[in-house]
Amino acid sequence: MDTTTLVILIVLVMSACLGIVVALILSDRRQKLQDRLEGLRDERKPVQKSAGVPQAIRLSLPKMGKHLMPDDAEEQSKLKARLIHAGLYHPQALPIFLGVKMIVILTPVTIGLLLGLVGLVPTNYGLMAGACASIIGILGPSLWLDRRKTDRQKQLRRALPDVLDLMVVCMEAGLSMRAALQRVANELAVAHPLLSFELKIVLREIQLGAPLGDALRNFGVRADLDDIRNLAAAIKNAERFGSSMVSTLKIFSETLRTRRQQKAEEMAQKAGTKILIPTLLFIFPAVFLVILGPGVIQIIEVFGNMND
Repeated sequence: MDTTTLVILIVLVMSACLGIVVALILSDRRQKLQDRLEGLRDERKPVQKSAGVPQAIRLSLPKMGKHLMPDDAEEQSKLKARLIHAGLYHPQALPIFLGVKMIVILTPVTIGLLLGLVGLVPTNYGLMAGACASIIGILGPSLWLDRRKTDRQKQLRRALPDVLDLMVVCMEAGLSMRAALQRVANELAVAHPLLSFELKIVLREIQLGAPLGDALRNFGVRADLDDIRNLAAAIKNAERFGSSMVSTLKIFSETLRTRRQQKAEEMAQKAGTKILIPTLLFIFPAVFLVILGPGVIQIIEVFGNMND
């Protein structure tokens, strides 16, 4: 087997592994969107969660994840914190995550070994290609976790000013802080489902006896978001010193909107600098080729005629 065919097979194996991972992620997103649309179409019917992963695989994932479980308790705590920041609150989230990571690591190696045993590629090359593709399994889940955390924080940061405005309206209408929080959590279930879910957790903690400031601080720890931590501190200070809660929420909401506007202006200012990189890499070489190409060809012809 020549080198070109071997390279093509290696690329196909790596592309197949990457395509399987992307297909699983996109199918999960499509199913979540379909479930949400079904819930909006008929709110009287509870949204049925799809089976998604087969039950046998779902039960075997924690067992596989135990082989990658860190022995150090501190490392386990850090990984659990990362999962919580990404919104994975299930008690078995850590072993399931590690089990998925194990599958993504072993699948390319297994495919390479099978291709070698069948005879499509040499066994050593198949294992080598599978090992290279396993880098996706080593780095991919961690990158996905960080991306999920970033998207989650972006959604919460975008929805927080709207929540504060609605709470101000409810409290000015005569509702208490807890009743306003309950009303806002129910009203925002469609527009901002993520923040609505988190506010319901805050309400449950309050029902169990936790103060509002402590419940919001726990929310800030779960989301790893400074805006929510600052909100919890502002509410605790307002309760301690007896200041107006409505004024506190108004000022904090205006601060968040001003900060968001400043962030947008900062990103707009960076756009001019960022566009220089693709300009230098892709546009200028083409321009130089069009301008200097004919001259270079003529110079080569002149020197060729001189040598003749």
